[in-house]
Amino acid sequence: MARPTNTQFALGVHMLTLLTADPRTMQSSEVLAGSAGSNPVHVRRVLGRLRRAGLVRSRPGPHGGWLPADGAGATTLADVWRAVNGDDPVLGLHGASPDCVVGQRIHDALARIDRRAAAALVAELEHTTIEDLVRSTDAALPLSA
Repeated sequence: MARPTNTQFALGVHMLTLLTADPRTMQSSEVLAGSAGSNPVHVRRVLGRLRRAGLVRSRPGPHGGWLPADGAGATTLADVWRAVNGDDPVLGLHGASPDCVVGQRIHDALARIDRRAAAALVAELEHTTIEDLVRSTDAALPLSA
């Protein structure tokens, strides 16, 4: 089965769910990466996007780490999607040659479809919050011993 090429959304949801399950315990990007089976640098990049969106907080240094922002449980999956994907196309559009009339028309048609698909995706993601995921998973289990 084909795998998605961009896993930032799923990783962002994973991180927020873990952080929200234990909101008072600061977690290092290394511990979070271990939970996600990912690289700490990749985790920090995704968490940086979530921080810019106001969904997580961080403290640098040897005793630093990540915490959910106040009210992160009410964050919808659509909020996470927008934080990590912004306005990027959902369909992975390519740029057609400016000399190809057919290519330009196809690109324009696909761009319109992409906008509708993105709107439908965001509308669906609005129905689930991070707290919903915390309640429906074993996310409250500790990350490290």
